[in-house]
Amino acid sequence: MATPSRHWARHSFRNLRGEPATILAKYGAIAALIALVASLVLAPIVTALVEDWSRRDVELRSTLVFNTIQEPLVRMLANHETDRIQALFESVATDARVMGVAFCRDDGAPEISSKLMPASLTCEKISRSDTESFSFVKVNGRNTLIASFPVSTREMSGHFIIVHDLSFANQRGAEARKYTSFLLAGVVLLSGLFAMALVLILIRKWLQTFRKAVKDASMSGRKSGDTVGFGMLDRELRQVLRQLKVGRGSVDGEHVDWGKDTLRRIIDAELPGAEVFVVANREPYIHNRGDHGVELQTPASGLVSALEPVMRACGGTWIAHGSGTADREVVDSGDRIRVPPDAPEYTLKRIWISEAEQDGYYYGLANEGLWPLCHLAFTRPTFRDADWRQYQTINERFADAVVAEAKSPNPIVLVQDYHFALLPRMLRERMPGATIITFWHIPWPNSETFGIFPWKEDIINGLLGSTIMGFHTQFHCNNFLETVDRFIESRIDREQESVTLKGHETFVRPYPISIEWPPAALKHQKDVATCRKDVRERLGISQDCKIAVGIERFDYTKGVLDRMRAVESMLDAHPEWINRFTLVQAAAPTRSKLPTYRDLQEEALRVAEEINQKYASATQPPIKLIIRHHEPAEVFELFRAADACVVSSLHDGMNLVAKEFIAARDDEMGVLLLSSFAGASRELSEALIINPYDALSMGETLHHALTMSESEQHERMRLMRDQVRSRNVYRWAGQMLLDASSIRKKQRIYEIAAISQAEAPR
Repeated sequence: MATPSRHWARHSFRNLRGEPATILAKYGAIAALIALVASLVLAPIVTALVEDWSRRDVELRSTLVFNTIQEPLVRMLANHETDRIQALFESVATDARVMGVAFCRDDGAPEISSKLMPASLTCEKISRSDTESFSFVKVNGRNTLIASFPVSTREMSGHFIIVHDLSFANQRGAEARKYTSFLLAGVVLLSGLFAMALVLILIRKWLQTFRKAVKDASMSGRKSGDTVGFGMLDRELRQVLRQLKVGRGSVDGEHVDWGKDTLRRIIDAELPGAEVFVVANREPYIHNRGDHGVELQTPASGLVSALEPVMRACGGTWIAHGSGTADREVVDSGDRIRVPPDAPEYTLKRIWISEAEQDGYYYGLANEGLWPLCHLAFTRPTFRDADWRQYQTINERFADAVVAEAKSPNPIVLVQDYHFALLPRMLRERMPGATIITFWHIPWPNSETFGIFPWKEDIINGLLGSTIMGFHTQFHCNNFLETVDRFIESRIDREQESVTLKGHETFVRPYPISIEWPPAALKHQKDVATCRKDVRERLGISQDCKIAVGIERFDYTKGVLDRMRAVESMLDAHPEWINRFTLVQAAAPTRSKLPTYRDLQEEALRVAEEINQKYASATQPPIKLIIRHHEPAEVFELFRAADACVVSSLHDGMNLVAKEFIAARDDEMGVLLLSSFAGASRELSEALIINPYDALSMGETLHHALTMSESEQHERMRLMRDQVRSRNVYRWAGQMLLDASSIRKKQRIYEIAAISQAEAPR
């Protein structure tokens, strides 16, 4: 006798089976109807788009024509060379789509026009304004576009007029409508029929599998009323449904208006109750003893400026080296302090490192070894066994701190940068359930370059303890996978971009880092005009002098010397900028214990003095070198006062100075000169891209920046601000955390599936 489950299955099959011909006919008719409706709806839209594109094309052509002949036209007008102007206009009017060209004087004097200029189009009838303008007029039954551009000389002013025939746009639109209708109808119809046939095949296949699952379940000895399981099929269906739910978070994340509150909501929804840790060598707030007691300092660090607003949104604990002279005085018995001081939102846990340990771990292995190894700045890395041992010791100390601070077995740990390459594996061994996101803030070199590192296998093995391994660019992800493939025995999934080592899978992903939007340092800034005035007065620079700024730590990868040489090259090639231009180079001392960094600072002072002496007669020094730490508010004031910002990194993972300059310019003015070797150049294509190794071309680009029109500055800056606004630091963190959430949910599904498989009857 058939069990209830078998009766139910048979009934379901009868309802679902149907006749293929009937189903195909039904859904084929629906597909045809969709094709017809789509054609009727979309064809006019395509026509309008084509016609609009054609009009824009004509406007651009008009502008290009004017830009081409503007200088000779002005010169001819100034010299009253009417015959040459006439010949020039006749040359322009040879274009098949140009109906006529003319010059209309503002004083009412007779116009100059090409021979075929429509007689009905007189200067009085043409719309003109103080800026370029475009108008559409029907002339002799034909649609035309009339472009008007203001032109002036010392003796006269007027407008250059060019009339384009737009009848071709109507023809294009009609053709686009016809072909779009045919193509869309064919594609939709064929796709619909193919899809219906495929669905029928899949339904039949699924029903066969479903029937077998029901049969197996009915034969397993279950009595009526028992819950029917479908074995592997049941688990796969549940897994697909749950993965779809997981996937929605990431998809929605692409279209979110990212901000502090948004990030908090996503964390609450996707990672409820999760502990969040940041592990970084640099702390977000440093307490130093000064002349007036304990003073608070915010370090000049791109890592800090990116992560600090994220931690304010997430809460949690930031674990870092306590480097300030008064850091020990302000922490509690557990070496913790709540920050920010004015409105605490997360905990800062300080780890103490002795001077000898600092010399080996930080100055030695990290900054004399890994830093030059990963940056193509032609500084030879130094590797010492003693430094490596200190590096291991400090990584162990931070791993112990995370474990001690964690209140759950599965926290989210954000490991930051090359100082902690061994930490992910150490945490994985101590806390198998942790979600570890490691972000490598500097470039990752190719495998051949990384191959010179004596402990490369240990570093790679350490990083592969991560759940997610993040880099700024896809290029660095590719380099990392290539390095793993060359030096470690592992399984690499190129499609998923993941590496499986010792049964653990690490996903390798690009996450371009960014800044807070809007920046906190911008909240209390004065208007741009006031900033320009105040900065020039404070630095002793005349108000009419152009300023370019360079702001960074004193590091040989930042191209400070190359930037100064570019200024010298510009002044040599364009002496008109002498007394009219100054580079304000603000550089914070860093890693001054290392000879390379001390030598760089001394060399920068020497080069600046040499260039200033070269132009000793100038009242405005070409180089203003300021060697001290600048607080964020000071940095943003310099950005707002500048006419240009020069980011000439010799090699850089991202460089957030470029994005901070863009964020500071809410007036949408100023020009960014950006090294092609900085990761930011992949996103900010509207900047003037420079080669910092070529002083001559960089000098010419600087000259171009200083002479760029306000309209071009506005267009470039507006596009870059839109980019930085939408892809801010909250989005950077949100995407990593959404990916982490997805992985955690999938891991939970695998656990449930494993338990179900173990408990299933044999």
